[in-house]
Amino acid sequence: MTQAVIKTGGKQYLVKEGEKIKIEKIEKKEGEKVEFKEVLFLEKDGRVKIGKPLVEGAKVLGKVLKQGRSKKIIVFKYKPKTRYRKKKGHRQPFTELLIEKIETL
Repeated sequence: MTQAVIKTGGKQYLVKEGEKIKIEKIEKKEGEKVEFKEVLFLEKDGRVKIGKPLVEGAKVLGKVLKQGRSKKIIVFKYKPKTRYRKKKGHRQPFTELLIEKIETL
């Protein structure tokens, strides 16, 4: 079992080969390949490598499956006795990836 922790979009994700993940939107088209070089942690066959801050020579390869937007959330501000109400909706864009390979030296 090979797994790694990658950093993208200001967040960290634990990924495994063959897994689908949703990350913050990146500017790639569907079907394009993606390469993450910011690998913070790597485990392969029971051996663990922890980066200081990054694992040297490690990279994670993936493929963009879908670009989309998540479900709408409602942001509602309210102040009593002053007739102040503000309703706003938000849909966060995301990119869905298939992790194809985790490489190391």
